[in-house]
Amino acid sequence: MSALDWFAHKPLGGGIYWIQERFYESGNRANIWLVRGSQRDVVIDTGLGLRSLPDYLHSAGLLRPGGGPGEAEGGDRRPLLAVATHVHFDHAGGLHQFDEVAVHSAEAGALLRGDNYETVTWLSDSEVVRPPSPGWSARQFRVQPVQPTHVLQEGDVINLGDRQLTVMHMPGHSRGSICLHDRDRKILFSGDVVYDGSMIDWLPYSKISDYVTTCERLIELVDRGLVEKACLHLDYECR
Repeated sequence: MSALDWFAHKPLGGGIYWIQERFYESGNRANIWLVRGSQRDVVIDTGLGLRSLPDYLHSAGLLRPGGGPGEAEGGDRRPLLAVATHVHFDHAGGLHQFDEVAVHSAEAGALLRGDNYETVTWLSDSEVVRPPSPGWSARQFRVQPVQPTHVLQEGDVINLGDRQLTVMHMPGHSRGSICLHDRDRKILFSGDVVYDGSMIDWLPYSKISDYVTTCERLIELVDRGLVEKACLHLDYECR
């Protein structure tokens, strides 16, 4: 199965694209977000990594060529950074496919080790309704070790040129969970910090007291008018 078959996408406007793994049918299926900037593009979360997400982005024409001021000339693509909102398998499985990878410092070690306890690698054959290759089995699946090229901290800013994404450390679901905040557009890319369903606070390195603090911070962001839309774990819209 090709990458073009495995994924699907939908443009949401404003340089944001929703991407999904079509044949992974599970409540754990995480949305993948592509955010395009004038100087750099960012992929937020990468899914399982069973097929090549970079190949899909290129083949589907979602990555624009460089050639602007300070960018590569000719057919070269502008820089592409993959950011994991946290290292759980449904978000971080495809990170190894990218040259530039960012994760919060609290989980950088787990990603480097390919720690399948902290990445919570729970995947069954029944959830993958079309195997990505002949003979594939969920028993073979692991989050592959990745050397992060960018180790993130609270307050770091990812500069895309015409937009900036600020890192907000929001632990509770996991110790290194982050949101990315587009302050100018009042959009929050939330990973598993916010989603439509019961909060999961019982996984390895989950911490309920941290989650309470995170929820209080989220409420404050909305009350102060700093967030009007959130791009969630499961929704196909930013709402």
